[in-house]
Parts: sequence; C-alpha cells; structure tokens
Amino acid sequence: MEAQVQPVEGALLGWLLQHVDGFHGPARLEKFKGGQSNPTYKLIADSGTYVLRRQPPGTLLKSAHAVDREFRVMQALAGTEVPVPKVRGLCESRDVIGSMFYVMEFCDGRIFWNASLTELDSNEERSAHYDEMNRVLAALHNVDPEAVGLDDYGKPGNYFARQLTRWTSQYRASELQPIAAMEDLMAWLDVNQPPDDGRVSLVHGDYRLDNLVFHAREPRIIAVLDWELSTLGHPLADLAYQCMQLRMPANAGATPGLQGVDRAALGIPSESEYVKRYCKRTGTTEIDNWTFYLAFSFFRLAAIIQGVAKRAVDGNASNARAAELGRWVEPLARMALTAIDEDWRTHAD
Repeated sequence: MEAQVQPVEGALLGWLLQHVDGFHGPARLEKFKGGQSNPTYKLIADSGTYVLRRQPPGTLLKSAHAVDREFRVMQALAGTEVPVPKVRGLCESRDVIGSMFYVMEFCDGRIFWNASLTELDSNEERSAHYDEMNRVLAALHNVDPEAVGLDDYGKPGNYFARQLTRWTSQYRASELQPIAAMEDLMAWLDVNQPPDDGRVSLVHGDYRLDNLVFHAREPRIIAVLDWELSTLGHPLADLAYQCMQLRMPANAGATPGLQGVDRAALGIPSESEYVKRYCKRTGTTEIDNWTFYLAFSFFRLAAIIQGVAKRAVDGNASNARAAELGRWVEPLARMALTAIDEDWRTHAD
C-alpha cells in the first residue's frame, strides 16, 4: 500500500463494502504528504471522499501507532464541543492490508503550516484563529472523561512520572548515538518533577497547528486530527506542548514556529496572554512549574523524533524525510536546557 496513488481492490475493497455504510466504488487511494507516524491516505470513491489511516509496516514499538485508540477517542468525542471527524469503521485485523487501520470522513478545510499565519489577510483574522485554537483546547480539557465513556482511557494520577518513564524507555529503544544534551535534560526532569496535583483530563498529546482543520472561510476549527498520543493525563501537558511548538525557530521542519517573530505586529497573542485565556476558560487559577512542563514537552518531542529516525534506519518510516528529522533531537534538548537556564536566571535575580 505504499504507492502514492493506487486503486482500491481485493480484500480492502471487500472490507470497505462490508463495513462502511453507503460505500461503493470504484475507488482509489492517494497518500497524504507528512504522516511521520501512521501513513494516511485520501480515499476517493464514487460514494464520497474518506480518509484511511493505518499503522506502518514492520516491527513497532510497544504501545506506539495506536490507531485503534484514535478511533475510540474520536468516536467518544462526537457531539461534544471538540470538533472531530466522523469515524466510519475500524479494522483490527492485519489480514486485510497487513496492519490495523480505520476509516473516517474527510473534512475539507484549511490546514496552516506556519505559526505566523501569513496566509491570512489581517491581524484580526490571525488573532481570531489563535483564540479558536485556545477555545478548542480548553473545551477538550473541560470534557468529563466518564461522561463520554473514556474514564478507562488511561491511568489517572502521576501523569508526568509515567510519561517520563515511558518516553525515556522509548528514547533508549530508539537511540542511535549518545547525545549529551538529552542526558542532561533527562537528568534534570527526573529530579525536578512537581508533585502530582491530582488534575486529570483527556489530553490530545500532539495539539498543534497542523493537526487542526479550519473552516474554509471562518476562524473555526472543524476537525482536530492525529489522536495517536491521546490519553487521560494532565491538561497542562497539552498547553505547554503547544506553547513549545510556538517557541520553535522558523526553520523547524514542516511547521515553522514563532522564535524571533514580533507577535504583536501580526496580531498573535504572547505566550503569557495565550496561557491566561486558557486559564480563564478552564477555571485554572495559577500555573506553577511552567518551566518543567515546557522542558518536558521538548524532551518528549525529541524522543518521538528519535523514534522516527530509528524507523528510517530500520526501513520502516512512513515518510521519506524521516531520516532528516533525527538532526533535531539535540537542538530540541538544547532549547529545553536554555528555557531551564533562563528560568533559573530570572528567579536568581
């Protein structure tokens, strides 16, 4: 299934006819660009346009590429204030195309790839789009997991301790060479974990600009995509992760960040303004240990990228650019260490 465009036939066509209501062909698959983790395809049929998302081929790390979890959380969030695509069917058998996959509706809108939102015409539009990102993130964290049947979607409590263990293990399993900055960062995170404050919510795990589909003409999100890393966790992990993405430099891969950008000149809120809006929407009174949450976000992204680079070496990566990503592991760790140092200097003064 790795050709860029291919007809749908055989076992896959049979499964779609049987399990996706109203589906009929002929049909073809067109592979989307990107998709470092789970290969994703536009499924174009006479009955409409869909999206097929599958696990990558080859040996997979434990708990990674959980497309069944993506399917479950989007199914559960249907009807809430969190916009998600309508899921159409999940195939847990690997006999159809060689790996687990699911089918969902295709949400036709705009996806932005540059945090500066230079495609938009005015500061007012940019400000409105950022406010919408903020609103949807807060809406997610305000969802009651039990009310939507996701109270068993993860382990409540001690989220950061468990995440540090998980991603340290994943990083070690994917390590290609020693990186001193990563060792320093992991050591700092280990001894600076804040005490568990008991907050638990649904977390997306990869909430960022290019995982959001906006309406074609309005500053309104119509779909939040890529729920692979979602779980029950600490809501500030999502908030810090998004702010970390916005701190990235302009040459940071496919989604340039706002490092060195005059946000006010573009109508984009500062980090502190963005955090305040989120806190107001979620009833959060104050945030302690913000630097830890940011540093953890840099670490986790570095560990994820290391996994992508390792799959490229092993020949299992779903994107031709996967091998290039490995060069970002050390810079990400250094950005985290810089944030830690800046925070220390601020408090020392």
